[in-house]
Amino acid sequence: MNTIFPLYIVFGFLVLHMLMYAGNVYYWTRYRVNYSFIFGFKPGTELGYTEVLLLSSGLSVLTLAAVLSNLEMELDPNTQSYRTLTELLPLGLVIVVLLIAVCPFNIFYRANRFFLLICLWRCICAPFYEITLPDFFLADQFTSQVQLLRNLQFYVCYYGWGDFKNRNADTCKKSNVYDVLTIVIAVIPYWIRVLQCMRRFLGGHDSTQALNALKYFSTIVALVARTIQTQRPGITLQIIAGSTSGFATIFNTYWDMVMDWGLLCKNSENPWLRDKLILPNRSIYFIAMVLNVILRLAWMQTVMGIQDAPFLHENALIAVVACLEIIRRGLWNFFRLENEHLNNVGKFRAVKSVPLPFSYENDDKNL
Repeated sequence: MNTIFPLYIVFGFLVLHMLMYAGNVYYWTRYRVNYSFIFGFKPGTELGYTEVLLLSSGLSVLTLAAVLSNLEMELDPNTQSYRTLTELLPLGLVIVVLLIAVCPFNIFYRANRFFLLICLWRCICAPFYEITLPDFFLADQFTSQVQLLRNLQFYVCYYGWGDFKNRNADTCKKSNVYDVLTIVIAVIPYWIRVLQCMRRFLGGHDSTQALNALKYFSTIVALVARTIQTQRPGITLQIIAGSTSGFATIFNTYWDMVMDWGLLCKNSENPWLRDKLILPNRSIYFIAMVLNVILRLAWMQTVMGIQDAPFLHENALIAVVACLEIIRRGLWNFFRLENEHLNNVGKFRAVKSVPLPFSYENDDKNL
């Protein structure tokens, strides 16, 4: 649980995120949300939910094969002496996935892989590029994969310091440098969003982006406070972590519902929702709002010290909380793009024809 589990759970996080995206694509297609136009996919190259499910199931099979091979080599008396080779299996799987992602040949949906890599590069260089929807949408996905990034940090620690040779991660995990990097790695996705928001604000596209940047900065403060409180438990740090996390949760929840989803409109045709809705059942929106609040409160297990519960291993509990955040992000994705689709239609951006700058009726009268 301290070594092999953190190495393999990375792929579990990826598969869960892909499954949530497949569900998003299915319901976007079912309710005619023009996600391919909004994301800017080249016509005919967008992945349907079946293709996303195929990729996620393929990654699941590769991961399961590696896990079973790992267990087989541990149990087989003939291979027990090759412990170093056994420990290299997760690293080999990571290398295979990375090679597939950057493969230049026209296999494994090259257009989509390159589109993803370009968006990733634009996220890394956020201040130097004009920010588009795919850029900040991808950066938002990374804010829900903080634990995956931390586990990748563990990969570097585990294999870079040679701990895999004796299956002991104490060498780097107990160092102060590792603790600092744990904070830095978690902050990077949110800092990218801060830079993206400031770039959009300074570009004059949206004045509310300064407030959005403040929202992500409050999340950074809360994340740093919770991480430090976990590393150095104490009443003072616990109070600071709880208060900053509470403020960030309220701020983020309000922004999700009002700004990103366009809901909580008191005087709309659909009370506390918005005037235009895609889903036929209005109760789904209220259920989604409640779930968003509940899933955002997963941070409370850190502040309350539930990670030390005897009924569940600490790493298993961390993985469960990370999965809840991925599920919350999947729900957010659907309603965020639904709102974007409705705004596009309202501004004549999602249709091929736009209204002309003159009136037919006036011209007819003049004739």
